[in-house]
Amino acid sequence: MTDIPTTADIDLIKRCIPHRYPFLFIDRVEDIVANESAVGIKMVTVNEPHFQGHFPAAPIMPGVTIVEAMAQTSAVMVALSLDLVDKEVLVYFMGIDGVKFRRKVVPGDVLRMDITTLRGGPGSKVWKFSGKATVDGQVACQAEFSAMIDLSGGA
Repeated sequence: MTDIPTTADIDLIKRCIPHRYPFLFIDRVEDIVANESAVGIKMVTVNEPHFQGHFPAAPIMPGVTIVEAMAQTSAVMVALSLDLVDKEVLVYFMGIDGVKFRRKVVPGDVLRMDITTLRGGPGSKVWKFSGKATVDGQVACQAEFSAMIDLSGGA
């Protein structure tokens, strides 16, 4: 296997996953270890569209978007690990287990998502991950989730 990048900026992220504004919830991926782990970074800003309707007087990032950001982080790691950059690939949630929310995520926060592969690897279509999202070292969300890779590009 060729070496994969250990970081992904927004341009590489967009070559790995099909998500775009307003549904792209990661800004950078760091510490990528092929098939094993990655760290997603999300700079939370008040300009995001969900804050207009999700408690506008006291904006809080919706929990489902935090889980989605963890999933997007794992999808970038998988795409880089399996040499799927610039290919028509979709990844679908199959299950989300043990989700716990521990801290509000608000504009100005830097959300860090640590993702670890529990099951999956080269040749696998189904992967399972453990994810933990933190802000300033405090746990905001944790979950296990599984996803399926669709190499047909949704066709």
